[in-house]
Amino acid sequence: MDFVYRQLFSKLPYPKFDYTGKTVIVTGANVGLGKEAARHFTRLGASTVILAVRSLEKGEAAKRDIESSTRRENVVQVWQLDMSSYQSVLAFAAKANKELDRVDVALLNAGVARGVWELAEGEESTITVNVISTFLLAFSLLPILKSTAQTHNVRPTLTIVASEVHAWAKFEERKAPSGKIFETLSSNQNTPGAMDDRYMVSKLLEVLVVRAIAEQKSAPQIPVTINCVNPGLCHSELAREAGWGLAVLKFFLARTPEVGSRNYIHAASLGPESHGQYVSDCVVEKPSGYVLSEEGWRDQQRVWKELVDKLEGIEKGVTGNL
Repeated sequence: MDFVYRQLFSKLPYPKFDYTGKTVIVTGANVGLGKEAARHFTRLGASTVILAVRSLEKGEAAKRDIESSTRRENVVQVWQLDMSSYQSVLAFAAKANKELDRVDVALLNAGVARGVWELAEGEESTITVNVISTFLLAFSLLPILKSTAQTHNVRPTLTIVASEVHAWAKFEERKAPSGKIFETLSSNQNTPGAMDDRYMVSKLLEVLVVRAIAEQKSAPQIPVTINCVNPGLCHSELAREAGWGLAVLKFFLARTPEVGSRNYIHAASLGPESHGQYVSDCVVEKPSGYVLSEEGWRDQQRVWKELVDKLEGIEKGVTGNL
């Protein structure tokens, strides 16, 4: 009922932050929440807004729409990024580190909610895109974010788009033997209900990893704020494979992408007080009871270690960017 109340009655403030002269990256920005967030950043004065998209054609269409609505040209750029490919993620980050003189916000919004089993890079695709590639990109962008902080005397923000559904995940894979959580996630194709829970699990893992990052480097120890955000249930293309149940729920309760994107702008505009935190309805809130429990903390340590090992296997030294 708390979820229903917030969906129907929470009033999210219209963003009025000043982004004059700043550079922003938004992944998954050709439609929905990402596109609306990019529109806000452009409207708020950003000098460069990178739309990181899989389809350049759709990205260019989004660019034209944003330019038309904001009446600002020569701000939005379209860069290719396929989150189902580790090589694409690394190539995107390398380009950003090489070609951009600053990055003030990296809003990692791209994600999938798969209704069918499919592998990408040898992992179940939801986990590949929402977790492994997301944090591979996060760690790979930290050098430019840190250099921005030093050169321009600012505190950039790296925001991971999580979800309220992290609290609903059963996460049976936590019962896997030591070091086998990710392996189990990518080998339980025939487990009843595995895919029903998969998107929720991916969002839970994001929350756990953001908290683990803050344990490794507290706000005073790193010049970049790293947080996660819940946009709420919104009309978008994300869950187009999820079936009629979610479609009915969205019909009655979903926010517009523009309203949901206000959470993104707010989280991306917060300071060190939000480092490692979960932002929802434009305030820092507590994540689920499981996340805050002793059991959740133990599982967080396991997830963190496994993810670090996996990322180091993809790109040696990448987690050292923290």
